[in-house]
Amino acid sequence: MTTIKLKCIAVDDESMARKLLEEYIRQLPFLELVRTCKNAFEAMEALQEEKIDLMFLDIQMPGMLGTKFLAGLTQKPLVIFVTAYSDYAVESYDLDVVDYLMKPVSQERFTKAAYKALEDWKQKNPATAQPAPPPLESNPEFFFVNVEYALVRVNIREITHIEAMKDYVKIFLNSAPKPVLTKSSLKGIEEKLPAKGFMRVHKSYIVALDKIESIRNNQISIGRHEIPVSESNRDELLRWLNEGRP
Repeated sequence: MTTIKLKCIAVDDESMARKLLEEYIRQLPFLELVRTCKNAFEAMEALQEEKIDLMFLDIQMPGMLGTKFLAGLTQKPLVIFVTAYSDYAVESYDLDVVDYLMKPVSQERFTKAAYKALEDWKQKNPATAQPAPPPLESNPEFFFVNVEYALVRVNIREITHIEAMKDYVKIFLNSAPKPVLTKSSLKGIEEKLPAKGFMRVHKSYIVALDKIESIRNNQISIGRHEIPVSESNRDELLRWLNEGRP
């Protein structure tokens, strides 16, 4: 049986964003990265030279918006928008894109969109259809967050705990004297974490379970930090402490 390989291009004017897409694409066996492009004009050249099945496309790029570029194509590959702006979500539905990813994109969210594109491709190419490969278990080692107009890498193994502060979140790391401060919700950061290894112990706190040093009177100690545990989360935490697993 022939293995499906979707030929892809990644189009983004930011070098860090292109590198992140390259890394995510290479981790999926059914994706083949053909080229990376800095703008719509380079993408047009790639589409003319290669048969592209899937395009990861930024929207806000110099020279031409990704939405305008896509709307002008007569023969379109499958498209997944990858953007820092939510303003174009409605327009993307009219352009019939596979998915709309908001930067910074987690590996788990990227993988979900890629599998969706694979299913769409198979529906359009029934002659070559075959059972989809089983979804990869999401076990990311890092994710990116926005910090003062830059994308900053956070290594998951170094996280000790995370604290919500109104519209911002503090991510505390073993390797850094100061926490990473990013504009996000606690739920938004929680979605970037692996399913096991972290627990919401309070409406404003998530802890790395293997970093807990002690717990006393509904207070967790991690280094010099004291983290409150809510009554609603206490039983689940104690169960993990007794069983030694999340």
